[in-house]
Amino acid sequence: MHTVAVLALDRVIPFDLSSPIEVFSRTRLPDGGAAYRVVVCAVSAGAEIDAGPFALRAPYGLDVLAEAHTIILPGTDDPAAPVPPAVLDALRAAAARGTRIASVCSGAFILAATGLLDGLRATTHWVAAPLLAASHPAVTVDPDVLYVDNGQFLTSAGAAAALDLCLHLIRGDYGSAVAADAARLSVMPLEREGGQAQFIVLEQPPVPAGATMEPLLRWMEENAGRELTLKDIAARAATSTRTLNRRFREQTGTTPLQWLHRARIRQAQYLLEATTHPVDRIATQVGFGSPTAFRDRFKRVVGTSPHGYRAAFRHG
Repeated sequence: MHTVAVLALDRVIPFDLSSPIEVFSRTRLPDGGAAYRVVVCAVSAGAEIDAGPFALRAPYGLDVLAEAHTIILPGTDDPAAPVPPAVLDALRAAAARGTRIASVCSGAFILAATGLLDGLRATTHWVAAPLLAASHPAVTVDPDVLYVDNGQFLTSAGAAAALDLCLHLIRGDYGSAVAADAARLSVMPLEREGGQAQFIVLEQPPVPAGATMEPLLRWMEENAGRELTLKDIAARAATSTRTLNRRFREQTGTTPLQWLHRARIRQAQYLLEATTHPVDRIATQVGFGSPTAFRDRFKRVVGTSPHGYRAAFRHG
């Protein structure tokens, strides 16, 4: 039987810990037999683990990792906390044996600390993605996806993305029928539309206090529904387009039209959440001349379609 070892480190996030335990424990083969044996381990057997609102004791120590076919690394509430050397050694040894290792949420920091993700693409919760990229520059961090499968090493985004990752692993191990059954038990679609990008709060690039562009940015946001060209924006700023582009990049880190598109998409998200307006009407309201161009831009920025976003986030 396929053994899944879930490693609980101090200050483990309870959701990250429990999700793979539940999904794998309840997965059944067509004959009704259990598909996985799930074990929970810590640095040492019986050690008390701080899990925030409660404490737990793991029945196994790191030695059980030698028996595992898959190791799951749940996140902890302090991604920057040093990983015990014994854990790093055990994970590297498991990797050398060919064991599959997958992280959930900030568990990517644990996996990255081993060096096993160097040169690979990885993800984590979008809030923690900048810290992961800064802490481990040899890892290519993609904050927009629900999970990344590199074969032996996998990483997933935060919270519910643990379920997406587990279902992906089950499908790879036992096929779509078993995975679909596990998805139904989890009250989850086998595949969700879009990635993590749809959950990221879209904000405009920060502008230094007192920056000369502030009045122009307010005007652009207020007039985003109009058909604005670069010349229109430059005329409002009373400058040339070349100077506008230079000052804009200096103060916002982006171009005027990219900033404008971002403002329009953010307004579209609000309208999709708060109104029942048709998508084509929203496209016009936020300044896109073509509904097709709006849908393309929205999917590129948010990671899902306007209809998919509305289905996920519509109020009421």
